[in-house]
Amino acid sequence: MAQAAPPISFSTFVISLASSGMADAAAGGDKDLARQTLELLALLAEKTRGNLDEEEARLLEAVRTELKARVG
Repeated sequence: MAQAAPPISFSTFVISLASSGMADAAAGGDKDLARQTLELLALLAEKTRGNLDEEEARLLEAVRTELKARVG
């Protein structure tokens, strides 16, 4: 029997977006979609500024930095 998925948290949401962006940024992927995901993460960072705990803020910044490096 399949286990129920864990509840969605801010961190799992960010990781999901980042995973999608990384897949799009990979060789043969759609760099435009990766850039769009990067813009979405930037918007999320802007709109949540001051409302995240330290771990959430670090995670969001880390995935943005990594995706930027892959998109170019």
